[in-house]
Amino acid sequence: MPVKENLDGLKSRLPEGVTLVAVTKNQPISRLLELYRAGHRVFGENRVQELLEKKKQLPDDIEWHLIGHLQTNKVKSIAGEVALIHSADSIKLLDELEKQGAAKEKTIRVLLQFHVAQEESKFGFTPESAEEVFGIPLKEKYPHLSICGIMGMGSLTENTEQVKKEFLQLKTLHTQLIKILPQANILSMGMSGDYVLAISCGSTMIRVGSALFV
Repeated sequence: MPVKENLDGLKSRLPEGVTLVAVTKNQPISRLLELYRAGHRVFGENRVQELLEKKKQLPDDIEWHLIGHLQTNKVKSIAGEVALIHSADSIKLLDELEKQGAAKEKTIRVLLQFHVAQEESKFGFTPESAEEVFGIPLKEKYPHLSICGIMGMGSLTENTEQVKKEFLQLKTLHTQLIKILPQANILSMGMSGDYVLAISCGSTMIRVGSALFV
């Protein structure tokens, strides 16, 4: 099925207020241009290098999101190049983002990534660390960061009750963050296989790739 039909079908099912990030990982420029010509402008990439290379080759009005893990040594090259970084997953990374934001005199928009899935992962704050993270005076400590919300992933499982539980855990964390930062209104959760469930649990931003490019 052409990308435009997939895109139109998906967007027709999205409630108002939910943003679709088209995950363009491993897709050639030709497919991305199909998406662009179909009217879509929000693209998400997993890797810094791939994002920067694609950004050079595509129109300037695309809103790029970095959705994959960000190493501290790559922050300098990506700072100021994207609309939103979904994967601020450690204090060390937040510190480096602040440093590069100050150096470039830019405000960097980020989401705090929390790890709630069953799969082992090195990336993401744990829900247990939320009290500590939210206890940091975030606005004062990170004047060059705009913390816009939370990102997370559900487990890769057929057990929808498990995934729902994880999404609701992310929703709870997001509610806690909004009490501290009322403008942090993004909850990025849900991918091709579980975005419908994610939206029912409060997601405001979904990251979909394979459902668009089938």
